Formats: sequence, C-alpha cells, structure tokens
Amino acid sequence: MILFGALVNGIGILVGALLGMRLHKIPERAKDTLMKGMGLCVSVLGVQMAFETQNSLVMILSICIGAALGEFWQLEEKLNQLGHWVERKIGGRSESSVSQGFVTATLIFVIGAMGIIGALDSGIRGNHEVLLTKAVMDGFVALLLSTTLGFGVALSAIPVFLYEGAIALFATQIDRLVPDALMTAMITEITSAGGIMILAIGLNLLGLTKIRVANLVPGILVAALLATGLFFL
Repeated sequence: MILFGALVNGIGILVGALLGMRLHKIPERAKDTLMKGMGLCVSVLGVQMAFETQNSLVMILSICIGAALGEFWQLEEKLNQLGHWVERKIGGRSESSVSQGFVTATLIFVIGAMGIIGALDSGIRGNHEVLLTKAVMDGFVALLLSTTLGFGVALSAIPVFLYEGAIALFATQIDRLVPDALMTAMITEITSAGGIMILAIGLNLLGLTKIRVANLVPGILVAALLATGLFFL
C-alpha cells in the first residue's frame, strides 16, 4: 500500500494531538513554561535547518518573494477565517488558537527532508520505515504542542497526509523526471527556507514576535523554483 506510511504519519499526529488535548487542565504556569521550552527547541531547529542552504541568496529571495506573495494572497487572514469556522463548529477555542496550532504544527511536520525522502521511499520501493519513524516523532511533538495550542494541531494531520501521499503517489514519475542532484538541491533549499519559517514560529511561541508565518509559506515553492533554475544554468 503506497499510502501506508503517509497514513500512519497522519494518524500518529492525530493521536498525539488528541492525547495532548486531554492534558489541557495542567496549570497555566506549567503550560507557559512548556510553551517557552517548545519555542526554544523550535527556534534552534529552525536555525539548524536554515544553515543547510548552499546559496544564501536563494534563501533570502525565497523568503522575500514568498512573503510578498503571501501578503498579496492574504494567506494568514484566510487561515484565521478557517480557524473561526472551526471554532464555531467545535467551540471552546478561539479562532487565533486554532489557526496558530494548525499553521505551527503543519510547518513543523511538513518542512524538511524526512517527509520528502520518506514519501519517495514509500512510492518507489514500498519502504515505509522513514515515515513510520517520523510518525512516532511527530506524534510526540503533536502531544506537546496540543497541550497549549489545542485542536489546530490535530487538523495538521490532514495536510501532512495529503502532502506525503501526493509525493508517494507520484514518486515513480518524480524519480524518472528529476535527476538525483536536482532533487538534493531542491530539498536543501526548501529545508533552508523552511528553517527560517520554523525559526519565526519559535520566536512567536516565545512571545518575542508576532510574525505572520503563514504569509511566508509561498517561499517554499520559490526556493524549489530558484534551486531548479540555478541547477540548469
């Protein structure tokens, strides 16, 4: 089953988030400390990912162009509207909490080499080991995040499954059309640009900034396109 790894990854996130939501009664002081701890860890992870770039100009252009596109498309506002709709359906959480949990968790779980490589392994060789390992890791992170960010974290299971599932389904075609060297370059620059976004999430979790991270997301596509263009120059 090609989609097995992606499915288990999505379920792992969902289960972890639901378990974490059961811990919502922990003291506010403990929640604040946990949030700050997560913010520190996420910030360090983002910095490590950002330093993977092989071309700093690609990283800078990816973020700048991506931010311009995100602001033009008003992605953050649309996600807040989605959060408001979900809040009306489930009650008990503010739309900002739902959208923050959704954006934060989705970017953490999607960005990086592990999801791409694992999905390609699932589609090409039927080997789900990487995604199964990622499912365990993501489930634990989802549990921690959902204690403070709530139901939005659980919603991130949907885009993670769709993203990894799409790569797995088209893995054979991707492997045939995209040279290994280009794939490596694309993953490197996507990871680097994504690292900047994850750093922004960490700073938001620490309460130091209020960066509209969702409006930076188009930078991931820009990074892939710039890496491709440089490869063929």
